[in-house]
Amino acid sequence: MTHVAPATTAHTWRPPAPVAPRGTLVVLPGRGEHSLVYERFGRRISADGYVVHALDTTPDHDDADLLAAVTGVLGAAPAAPVVLVGSDTGALQALNIAARTGVDVPLAGLVLAGTALKTEGDALDWESELTARTSCPTHRQKLSEDKEFGRGRLTDPVPVHLLPAGPLPSVPALVLHGAADPLTPLGEARALARRLPHVDFAVVRDGVHDVLNDASHRTTAAAVVQWLERLRADDGLRPILTVEPLDQPRP
Repeated sequence: MTHVAPATTAHTWRPPAPVAPRGTLVVLPGRGEHSLVYERFGRRISADGYVVHALDTTPDHDDADLLAAVTGVLGAAPAAPVVLVGSDTGALQALNIAARTGVDVPLAGLVLAGTALKTEGDALDWESELTARTSCPTHRQKLSEDKEFGRGRLTDPVPVHLLPAGPLPSVPALVLHGAADPLTPLGEARALARRLPHVDFAVVRDGVHDVLNDASHRTTAAAVVQWLERLRADDGLRPILTVEPLDQPRP
């Protein structure tokens, strides 16, 4: 297994002063990705008051190294609640860390985005990979110009040890998945969500694999913030705001 580099390799986005942090997120990227792929997500979530750390991890890192990296980047007193955010294989790693974490990481929840559940897939050319990843023109351009991005890695085999086999962690989870994800069918993501004891399952209309960086990234980020606010306010994740239809004719 590859050893995780020191946590100083992470990128961090903090709330603007004088906003006090409302919680802490640690992002685990997926195949081919690195921490700065989540710069837009980090900036947006931090603007709402949350500290966001994104790690430069890969699917080959083992659970112990990942846990050490997460512990290192959090430091001694992270703002609560602490939430792991994983995309693609990072979502599987987040699940595995949550299953073994204890007092070293005061983990309060998980956000699992575009979870990778298939162990292998057909190789894709670059245009096909971009189409599978995102329909956002800005993010497509960012990836195309990114010399650090691992092209062709999206269909790398998912390490078997990452696939969820036993009981899943009991911490609250938000599962985000694109309705048109070409890598992990929606039904498979729904089946995973049903195995989680405390879960909200959110489907992105027309969304493809990288839902945090897809065309609906603003809506997805807003859903994450709303879920975080519920997690802060109530362990039962009761809704803070509900939209109620009015039984009256429209003018």
